[in-house]
Amino acid sequence: MTYRTGAETALRLHNFWQVLTRRGRRVVPAQPAPAVQPAPQAAPPTIEIAPNDPLIAYFQSVTGAVDIQKLDLDSPALRSMKAAGVQTAVPLVSQGELIGLLNLGPRLSSQDYSADDRALLNNLATQAAPALRVAQLVREQQAEAQARERIAQELRVARLIQQTLLPKELPALQGWQIERYYQPAREVGGDFYDFIDLPDGRLGIVVGDVTDKGVPAALVMATTRSIMRAAAPSAASPGQVLAQVNDLLVNDIPPNMFVTCLYAIFDPRTGLLEYANAGHDLPYRRCVEGIQELRATGMPLGLLPGMMYEERTVTLQRGDQVLFYSDGLVEAHNPEREMFSFPRLRELLASRPADGGPALVEFLLNQLTEFTGPGWEQEDDITLVTLHSTAGVADVDVTAGQGERPSGNGVGEWREISAFTVASEPGNERIAMKQVGEALQGYNLSAKRLERLKTAVAEATMNAIEHGNENRAELPVAIQLLASDEAVKVQITDNGGKQIEPNSSVPDLELKLAGEQTPRGWGLFLIQNLVDEMHVISDAAHHTVELILYLQGDRHASQAT
Repeated sequence: MTYRTGAETALRLHNFWQVLTRRGRRVVPAQPAPAVQPAPQAAPPTIEIAPNDPLIAYFQSVTGAVDIQKLDLDSPALRSMKAAGVQTAVPLVSQGELIGLLNLGPRLSSQDYSADDRALLNNLATQAAPALRVAQLVREQQAEAQARERIAQELRVARLIQQTLLPKELPALQGWQIERYYQPAREVGGDFYDFIDLPDGRLGIVVGDVTDKGVPAALVMATTRSIMRAAAPSAASPGQVLAQVNDLLVNDIPPNMFVTCLYAIFDPRTGLLEYANAGHDLPYRRCVEGIQELRATGMPLGLLPGMMYEERTVTLQRGDQVLFYSDGLVEAHNPEREMFSFPRLRELLASRPADGGPALVEFLLNQLTEFTGPGWEQEDDITLVTLHSTAGVADVDVTAGQGERPSGNGVGEWREISAFTVASEPGNERIAMKQVGEALQGYNLSAKRLERLKTAVAEATMNAIEHGNENRAELPVAIQLLASDEAVKVQITDNGGKQIEPNSSVPDLELKLAGEQTPRGWGLFLIQNLVDEMHVISDAAHHTVELILYLQGDRHASQAT
């Protein structure tokens, strides 16, 4: 609290008092005296009063003018006032709060302040205190209004910037459709989504959520998005992208903040979806087998350095839908404080008709509106991204030339048993062989037929590591196991994209040893004779070896065991 004092203030108040005391009396004009120029007055000193100074409590408890020179308190402010020559101080108190002081120095006549002087000062303080309080409140309101307008303008600019960072157009994918919805709870939010075009024709899909809301979350969101876009084209797999983003973000993210993020790479030509998850809500896949959670484990971004992220794969089929979302949907509350919840979301996805009705995003928003009721105040940002097929995925079988391949015709609907990846390092084919064997325990396969399939899987995985991915450890080999009522299917996919031409004839050992025939072909020839069906699906970016084994024995007499 700052107050000013000095002879100038005393002079003005003394003159004011003289004017008031002359009211009601006739004053006879006198001959003007020669003008006397007052001596220049020094600027009154500034006196600081600390909030805990006992002088404040004293002024709040007294009424009327106080003789400062006679006051005895252990107060730094009081000592400063005495040193400045303050003779009398009149507290200005409004509603029990000290809002100012009227400080006066010695009278120009060198006489003490009289009782009339003190009464006038008390009356002046009584009228001045409310007026001063109103003036202070008006000034505070003006300052607050200016601050609010400045913040509102900054938020409008921040919202505009954030909107420019979000995708303006949806990707156009042949045979697939993407929908999205984004609504922050405040002017700016911490949710984000993005679509990243990758060089090989695949599409990166990002859905994330920054802890906290408002401008800090929006800034972290923008930073994370930029790092993701920089890392995605150079990294081979979703897990590697998240690991790079985490290591770049962890040193710069504000304390007590982190980012949950799901990153998926989708190939619209094969329906293969590779994904990794940094602590985000699990996506749902809606398929003929029901509602499946796409699970993958990993710590949120920005918490700890050196994190690794599990990678999973799934091949989407005709009619499949995938929902990516943020927790603003499932954590919304109705007037009874009941939460929308994950089970409710899963039930709604399961109960929605496969064909007809509104699109999935519109359907979920309608259900949310019905659940929360009118007048609902949004609690958290809401982000929805859906991916669904608009046509069947055509698998090209290079063993039969161009066209559609009816892989496993007549075996019913395929359902996923397991999906995993292995790094492209020598020896990892044994990991693939072991996991396939463990996943197929309990199926109607004899021990001998299961061993034949495991050997085929190991050979195909070794080819994918050596020839497809050229022993580059950062390129994963994706392995997916599916089953129907009549067969099991294993798909081994690499990132090489090289054409494989299976040899339908029996390799000639003497010609190969003489160098007159290429050494290639042995692996695929072996695989073809270990399973009931083998298909190879190739494109510019990947090739997949598909192995089928029937549960009721071989359908081909030449392979009966």
